[in-house]
Amino acid sequence: MSELEILSILREFLWAAAIISMPLLIAALLAGVIVGLLQALTSIQEMTLTFVPKLAIMLVVFFASSGFMARVMLSLFDERVLPVISQ
Repeated sequence: MSELEILSILREFLWAAAIISMPLLIAALLAGVIVGLLQALTSIQEMTLTFVPKLAIMLVVFFASSGFMARVMLSLFDERVLPVISQ
């Protein structure tokens, strides 16, 4: 296995990690913006007020998108890792 193949596989793993993390990051971003707007409108500056809604929304999004995440990881494993192991 050459260095070029190893770097190609590593690049695919990094892209898969970015794709897998996108639903959680987008949910956290949207929750943070919404809570930040509510805090600015009501002048409430409580630190835990931003943490709890983000955590709850991220948990919901994680369980909703776990099937998608598993499919991405399994397809990457089947297409890239298993052929390398079988060589």
